[in-house]
Amino acid sequence: MSTLLYITAHPGNPEASYSLSVGEQFVQAYQESNPGDKVVHVDLYERDIPQIDADVFSAWGTLQTGGAFDQLTAVQQQKITQLNNLLKEFVAADKYVFVTPMWNFSYPPVVKAYIDSFCVRAKTFKYTENGPVGLLENKKAFHIQATGGVYSEGPVADRENASRHLKTVLNFVGITDFDNLFVEGISTAGERAPQIKADAIEKARNVAQNF
Repeated sequence: MSTLLYITAHPGNPEASYSLSVGEQFVQAYQESNPGDKVVHVDLYERDIPQIDADVFSAWGTLQTGGAFDQLTAVQQQKITQLNNLLKEFVAADKYVFVTPMWNFSYPPVVKAYIDSFCVRAKTFKYTENGPVGLLENKKAFHIQATGGVYSEGPVADRENASRHLKTVLNFVGITDFDNLFVEGISTAGERAPQIKADAIEKARNVAQNF
């Protein structure tokens, strides 16, 4: 049995969000094809995702110099515990589906905070004399991204900083089997917008069957 993390980063719902509506259909098709697998929904707007702030930096410093966990403040303990829980959940999974909109040429800030929870030295990557090496091998990831404009190709393709960054991070931690699906051009499509969504849903379901 494999575990798939279905990671969403949109404060809306599938009825209003193109990314979530496509992602929901991906998961449905995946479960139909893999009834024995476990799917865990990680809603980044519902989860507590601590940022790497002064509390976290100070706590890490205490622990790395031999200090005990009970020396940390209550706030530090809460943040470190939650970061560790997020990390363990991510490492334990076999497959990942990220579902995000693209806002202002990147994904919502909560996605970066989540990335910081699992991009951890000695846990998901290590440094060697030949450079960094990712530790999460034999895993795969898929990214569903909705955008108002077209960024997969064309004159503004260089402004797509979300899926490219996610691929870079996942490759860094060893997840090199990565693909994406852009649900794009929605804001300028007019009456064609529903068809764009329908086409993306069909593609997502096809991918899910063999994911």
